[in-house]
Amino acid sequence: MNATIKTDVIIIGAGPTGLSLACQLVRYGIDFVIIEKNEGVTPYSKAIGVQARTLEIYEQLGVAQKAIHRGQIAGKIRFLESSKIRGEVNLSNIGQGLSPYPYLLILEQSKNEQLLYEYLQLHLKDVLWKTELESFSQSETGVTAHVKTADDGTQIIEAKYLVGCDGPKSRIRHGLGLSFEGSTLERLFYVADVQIDWSFSHDSGYAYLPRNSMVLVFPMEGEKRYRIIGTFPEGLEKDGGEILYAEIEQRIKEDTKQSLNISNVNWFSVYKVNSRRVNKFSEGRCFVAGDAAHIHSPAGGQGMNTGIQDAYNLAWKIAFVLKGYASEKLLETYNEERLPNAQKLLQTTDKAFAVQLGTNWLVNFIRTTIFPLLAKYILSLNIVAKNVFLLISQIRINYRDASLSNPGGEQDFKVKAGDRMPYFLIDGKSIYDKLHQPKFHLFIFSNNQSDFQTLKTELNIQYTEFVDLNTIRIDPQVAKTFGTNNSFHVLLRPDNYIAFISNEMSLSKLRAYLSELVSSNV
Repeated sequence: MNATIKTDVIIIGAGPTGLSLACQLVRYGIDFVIIEKNEGVTPYSKAIGVQARTLEIYEQLGVAQKAIHRGQIAGKIRFLESSKIRGEVNLSNIGQGLSPYPYLLILEQSKNEQLLYEYLQLHLKDVLWKTELESFSQSETGVTAHVKTADDGTQIIEAKYLVGCDGPKSRIRHGLGLSFEGSTLERLFYVADVQIDWSFSHDSGYAYLPRNSMVLVFPMEGEKRYRIIGTFPEGLEKDGGEILYAEIEQRIKEDTKQSLNISNVNWFSVYKVNSRRVNKFSEGRCFVAGDAAHIHSPAGGQGMNTGIQDAYNLAWKIAFVLKGYASEKLLETYNEERLPNAQKLLQTTDKAFAVQLGTNWLVNFIRTTIFPLLAKYILSLNIVAKNVFLLISQIRINYRDASLSNPGGEQDFKVKAGDRMPYFLIDGKSIYDKLHQPKFHLFIFSNNQSDFQTLKTELNIQYTEFVDLNTIRIDPQVAKTFGTNNSFHVLLRPDNYIAFISNEMSLSKLRAYLSELVSSNV
């Protein structure tokens, strides 16, 4: 047996969630060990949609532009009946003004994992590949994991905390005794990454809307490469593992009513859609995130992104506790904030999936006949486009009702405590350019220099180690975004959600907020 490894955090699983958590811990200077039973990043495409909120997180890691370069911005979606185009919408700039990334990026999971793994390697960290958890236990002071190593040896790892990012069959979730309640849609769902030789251009996605079914075709990187998504009819008495690719292709041709020339099948999968979540995201010093905590319909491309959001929420809280900036009570807010989000996500994706399948005759009629013809005009309405983008991009997620959000004094503002910091430009540059440091950010918005000189001096004396100060003049864009021309200040959490917003030009509210959060030794 090898010598015991001692670290701060053990991460079980090196998929997108586990790798994202590891990358965030690197930002905070927290030591960790991440293990993965597979031999490397997945070679399969799996999830393919990267939402705006995830790209905003990637920006903080300095990898957003790499992701965009390696992916493809989702552009037009054309609605087909047989080989005839019945309508189209353009999604390439649907979220203009709401995010620096006003689109969906098509970048398969394998490339997201590679991107994150490269970040770890650049910062001299690595994954213990071909290493599998055998057991774990926890006490009031720490967690111990016993793992089987790549050479079939055994290894003990001791840490302050453990995070299970080990997928829907999570050993961590089972070991903690967390429930995973929900439902399973009996209908079989398929995905396949293929090459299609046809007359349609590669700059668009395509949606076939047969009755009670769907076939979606999305372009991927590579000549004539596409992801095909669809469903088998209800009542098919087969398990997903019994379905051969030939049956998938036959189903595609029957539903599209086209004799498509499909070749070079890179990957395919058949499964039943589950909609499940844990009863809580943590137990003691152990946490779950990503698919270990929630699984749901693929509608809207939320799964991989939600796991990355879980990691983003948890990382700064673990880091602040380990650094002594906050008490362990802060860790309770991970469950408080992410559990309601998981509940809403399951409800939203289930409803969206039901509409896509069109089992109700009226919904079916609207979906197959009315919507394709009117979609272009509907999404040309700014209010509709905005709400569609807010729904799928994950930038509308908020923690307004959570204990870390202090609503006092926000009545005069459009933006509320618990909201994500809105995107806007300052002197032609994104406000997010000022949010790269892994700290709290105090923004003072004022055109009066005297409002912040005293605050700056006081802040640097007391809180400089974990609070970053920015002073911004109030221009028309700021006034429009926040709904005021008067001086005010905003405290952002390290994950860029608003802790509080106030027109009090003193540090009294900051002191009161941090006194609840920060441990007495700081």
